[in-house]
Amino acid sequence: MNREERYKITSYDYADLFITDSNRLSSAIQCNENITTNIVDNTLSVAYIPVCNITYNSLYKYGYEAMPKCFGLLSAPPSCHILSTSCLNASNILMLREKPNFDLKGEGVLIGLVDTGIDYMNPVFQYEDKTSKIVSIWDQTIYSEDNFPQDLYYGTEFSREQINNAINSPNPFDIVPSTDEIGHGTALAGVAAGFPQPDYSFTGVAPNAEIIAVKLKTAKPYLKDFFKIPEGSICYQENDIIFGIAYLLQAAQRLKRPIVICIGVGTNQGSHAEVGILSSFLTRTSRIPGVAVVIAAGNEGNLGHHYFKESPSGDNLDYFELNVGGNESGFSMELWCAAPNTVSVNIITPAGEDIVRVPPIPPQQNTIQVHYQDTQILIDSIIKGTASGDQLIVFRFDQPLPGTWGFRIEGKGTLPSRYHVWLPMDNFINRGTFFLKPENETTLTTPGNSEFAIVITAYNHINDTLFYHASNGFTSNGFIKPDLAAPGMFILSPILNNEFARLNGTSLAAAHTAGVAAMILEWGVVRGNYPTMHTPEIGNLLIKGAKRLPDVAYPNKQWGFGILDIYNTYVILINEYYAR
Repeated sequence: MNREERYKITSYDYADLFITDSNRLSSAIQCNENITTNIVDNTLSVAYIPVCNITYNSLYKYGYEAMPKCFGLLSAPPSCHILSTSCLNASNILMLREKPNFDLKGEGVLIGLVDTGIDYMNPVFQYEDKTSKIVSIWDQTIYSEDNFPQDLYYGTEFSREQINNAINSPNPFDIVPSTDEIGHGTALAGVAAGFPQPDYSFTGVAPNAEIIAVKLKTAKPYLKDFFKIPEGSICYQENDIIFGIAYLLQAAQRLKRPIVICIGVGTNQGSHAEVGILSSFLTRTSRIPGVAVVIAAGNEGNLGHHYFKESPSGDNLDYFELNVGGNESGFSMELWCAAPNTVSVNIITPAGEDIVRVPPIPPQQNTIQVHYQDTQILIDSIIKGTASGDQLIVFRFDQPLPGTWGFRIEGKGTLPSRYHVWLPMDNFINRGTFFLKPENETTLTTPGNSEFAIVITAYNHINDTLFYHASNGFTSNGFIKPDLAAPGMFILSPILNNEFARLNGTSLAAAHTAGVAAMILEWGVVRGNYPTMHTPEIGNLLIKGAKRLPDVAYPNKQWGFGILDIYNTYVILINEYYAR
């Protein structure tokens, strides 16, 4: 990519497609003369093609993995008038700091967030001398001729010097015009590394850690339309998230400092195994020394967005029902059948009419189009080209008729079979659309299936109960996730307009854990006790030190390996590290 072509990254006239080593450019892309690519790393690039090439059958033309997936925020509405004990006490952070040489507050560590941006004017992100805790901001939404990050080619990067000048200016947004209109990124950054505010009895988990913030640009209209994401939904593209992570790694390498990467966004798209573009990228990132990757598990546990069927034989018949709400404009749905088995699907309308059969092996390489009254259904049955190797059937409903839709599933073969069906995550679909007999397990949102990342669910630290919307494990192929539970209910968090609120969600739990990971990186990397430590080693320390509830078997699909307890981790360090 060069400067002359970089406008394509943000232009609505161009579509984005992934290119990987395992799935090179299809002939359909190669034949396009107007193609530009932007390199992520030596295994991944993003291609930009005219958006007119994205048609109803693009999953066939380019492959499922080539299309960026749509991600949303993983927080829930705030809780009002709730008083709670400190979540720092719940994780025994304050107890640890009473120990000599373990007054860890994240000194020398960076915490990076790829989210909705950050309210840099909030006092929680300023030291006592009114200088900023924020090392830099990359705002993907602001065009710049020259001030974009090296090799990323879009957005605007703001330095700490610019942020400090803005803080001390009567017109700060004339200098640094980046804002967080939603507040999600501001809340996560504050929970992880906010500077103490005694008047509000607030402090971040790692108040001496410094922050790098990425503000994601919104998903392009063509992609939201393709996957039937509601127009007003807060939605981000997978490739922008990946470039945001690449920026964080670039900045940490330049500064020669360890970094915690906190991911508070997710999606229900994908196989929910530890594969896929973003999940695989985070798995590679997790192996880098001095890097800790912490990911929110998701808030999909009880919303009826997942169906599952398992049979001892591949030769089986099943029937499931989907209730479609009265004001549903459209949605997508994905059925994943574990290889080597395949299934066929018959769709039955709310009036009981059998309108289409999707065969187990596509007879033609094209999207099936179904019209029923005002409803249009586009169906892609894919055998090849998924990272997991499983059969995938993608249903895209436009103006669906309200009522109960039926799906008759038939498999052939002698091997045991299983298949999953996922609806979009909350806020991408109406609450009135859900499976009538859902399965609450295997509801972790991607990338909460990343193999080596630290995946965090949320619990109520007041009474040790799980957050009522928390997604459940394991991954679709049985890999153990989530790893741990951390405080994620009634978390005192900075919000917009210099105010505070008690927020809920697994993204808050991930931010809390990101602060704890910064404490461990301070001990290991900054203080030189374990300078090569990376995500799996940090995760193992936290798992070893986790508090485990009586009468709960571990590892657990709801709780992972237990509840975050940094003091127990300290005891393990004393016994294992210092005993050498």
